[in-house]
Amino acid sequence: MHSLQPETVMDIGTKHSVPCKGDLPPLTAAQEDVYINEAPLWELRRDGIHRIQRQFAFKTYLEGVLFILPIAQLSDKENHHPDIHVYYKKVVVEFHTSAILGLSENDFIMAAKIDALYEKRESFAA
Repeated sequence: MHSLQPETVMDIGTKHSVPCKGDLPPLTAAQEDVYINEAPLWELRRDGIHRIQRQFAFKTYLEGVLFILPIAQLSDKENHHPDIHVYYKKVVVEFHTSAILGLSENDFIMAAKIDALYEKRESFAA
């Protein structure tokens, strides 16, 4: 899961999350630096447990809330779930792999997939 071969990192959004049972170590800082290039709109946070997060902006509160449903559906399908924070007209999504208390390739796979959802979204304004 932590291979850094160029062909494995590229097109990360086409990969699928693989269940992590805590049997692998978290990505190293050097590996995180490679993977974050595949999700450049995400912020790599290294204070405490290493994680990635992205803030998504919306025209209305309702649009932000409704964007959470496709994230939840994708997360259940991929069996990798983020922390989601809802604020007025913005949603912050954060990933880390709980089983290893750090980042895994799964976090970056999900980031790329959520970026694609955001790009394809339709306006939910009433």
